[in-house]
Amino acid sequence: MPYKPKTPCRYPGCPELTTNTYCKFHTNDRPSAASRGYDSRWRKARKRFLKANPLCRYCEKEGRITPATVVDHIVPHRGDEKLFWDEGNWQPLCKRCHDRKTRTKDQYQEYSY
Repeated sequence: MPYKPKTPCRYPGCPELTTNTYCKFHTNDRPSAASRGYDSRWRKARKRFLKANPLCRYCEKEGRITPATVVDHIVPHRGDEKLFWDEGNWQPLCKRCHDRKTRTKDQYQEYSY
Protein backbone atom coordinates (compact mmCIF):
# COMPACT_ATOMS: atom_id res chain seq x y z
CA MET A 1 0.00 0.00 0.00
CA PRO A 2 1.51 3.39 -0.95
CA TYR A 3 2.15 6.04 1.67
CA LYS A 4 0.31 9.33 1.82
CA PRO A 5 2.43 12.07 0.17
CA LYS A 6 4.29 14.49 2.41
CA THR A 7 2.93 18.00 2.86
CA PRO A 8 4.67 21.27 3.79
CA CYS A 9 5.11 22.06 7.46
CA ARG A 10 2.31 24.36 8.71
CA TYR A 11 4.80 26.64 10.49
CA PRO A 12 4.86 29.99 8.59
CA GLY A 13 7.73 30.09 6.10
CA CYS A 14 9.00 26.55 6.73
CA PRO A 15 9.62 24.61 3.49
CA GLU A 16 10.17 21.19 5.15
CA LEU A 17 7.98 18.34 3.95
CA THR A 18 6.42 16.14 6.61
CA THR A 19 3.85 13.42 7.14
CA ASN A 20 2.55 15.26 10.24
CA THR A 21 1.16 18.76 10.69
CA TYR A 22 4.54 20.23 11.68
CA CYS A 23 8.09 19.15 10.85
CA LYS A 24 10.46 17.82 13.52
CA PHE A 25 11.86 21.33 14.08
CA HIS A 26 8.48 23.00 14.72
CA THR A 27 6.49 20.32 16.50
CA ASN A 28 6.40 22.26 19.78
CA ASP A 29 6.83 25.79 18.41
CA ARG A 30 3.18 26.61 17.70
CA PRO A 31 2.31 29.89 19.42
CA SER A 32 -0.45 29.79 22.02
CA ALA A 33 -3.94 31.06 21.23
CA ALA A 34 -3.45 34.05 23.54
CA SER A 35 -0.23 35.06 21.78
CA ARG A 36 -2.07 34.85 18.43
CA GLY A 37 -4.64 37.41 19.65
CA TYR A 38 -7.40 35.16 21.04
CA ASP A 39 -7.27 36.61 24.56
CA SER A 40 -9.87 38.06 26.95
CA ARG A 41 -10.37 41.07 24.67
CA TRP A 42 -11.25 38.69 21.80
CA ARG A 43 -13.57 36.63 23.99
CA LYS A 44 -15.53 39.77 24.96
CA ALA A 45 -15.78 40.97 21.34
CA ARG A 46 -16.76 37.45 20.18
CA LYS A 47 -19.51 37.21 22.81
CA ARG A 48 -20.90 40.64 21.85
CA PHE A 49 -20.81 39.78 18.13
CA LEU A 50 -22.57 36.43 18.60
CA LYS A 51 -25.25 38.11 20.73
CA ALA A 52 -25.98 40.53 17.88
CA ASN A 53 -25.69 37.80 15.18
CA PRO A 54 -27.09 34.59 16.71
CA LEU A 55 -27.60 32.47 13.55
CA CYS A 56 -25.10 30.69 11.29
CA ARG A 57 -24.77 32.58 8.02
CA TYR A 58 -24.05 29.48 5.87
CA CYS A 59 -26.98 27.51 7.33
CA GLU A 60 -29.31 30.49 6.74
CA LYS A 61 -28.34 30.49 3.04
CA GLU A 62 -29.35 26.81 2.88
CA GLY A 63 -32.68 27.43 4.65
CA ARG A 64 -31.67 25.93 8.02
CA ILE A 65 -31.83 27.70 11.37
CA THR A 66 -28.72 26.88 13.40
CA PRO A 67 -27.25 28.88 16.30
CA ALA A 68 -23.84 30.39 15.60
CA THR A 69 -21.11 29.38 18.02
CA VAL A 70 -17.99 30.63 16.19
CA VAL A 71 -16.93 34.04 14.90
CA ASP A 72 -15.11 33.38 11.64
CA HIS A 73 -12.72 35.70 9.82
CA ILE A 74 -14.03 35.80 6.24
CA VAL A 75 -10.57 36.62 4.91
CA PRO A 76 -7.98 34.76 7.05
CA HIS A 77 -5.99 37.34 9.01
CA ARG A 78 -2.74 35.28 9.17
CA GLY A 79 -1.40 37.49 11.96
CA ASP A 80 -2.51 40.87 10.53
CA GLU A 81 -3.89 42.64 13.61
CA LYS A 82 -5.85 45.22 11.59
CA LEU A 83 -7.65 42.47 9.65
CA PHE A 84 -8.10 40.45 12.86
CA TRP A 85 -10.10 43.23 14.56
CA ASP A 86 -12.04 44.40 11.46
CA GLU A 87 -15.66 43.49 12.33
CA GLY A 88 -16.56 43.76 8.65
CA ASN A 89 -14.38 40.69 8.18
CA TRP A 90 -16.31 38.65 10.79
CA GLN A 91 -19.21 36.29 10.21
CA PRO A 92 -21.22 34.10 12.59
CA LEU A 93 -20.98 30.36 11.86
CA CYS A 94 -21.86 27.11 13.58
CA LYS A 95 -18.89 24.87 14.37
CA ARG A 96 -19.73 22.45 11.55
CA CYS A 97 -19.77 25.17 8.87
CA HIS A 98 -16.68 26.87 10.33
CA ASP A 99 -14.67 23.63 10.31
CA ARG A 100 -15.75 22.88 6.74
CA LYS A 101 -14.86 26.40 5.52
CA THR A 102 -11.51 26.43 7.31
CA ARG A 103 -10.57 22.99 5.98
CA THR A 104 -11.51 23.75 2.36
CA LYS A 105 -11.10 27.50 1.72
CA ASP A 106 -8.70 28.78 4.40
CA GLN A 107 -6.25 25.90 4.73
CA TYR A 108 -3.74 27.05 2.14
CA GLN A 109 -2.65 30.58 1.41
CA GLU A 110 -3.60 31.59 -2.11
CA TYR A 111 -1.31 33.81 -4.10
CA SER A 112 -2.34 36.04 -6.99
CA TYR A 113 0.05 37.28 -9.66
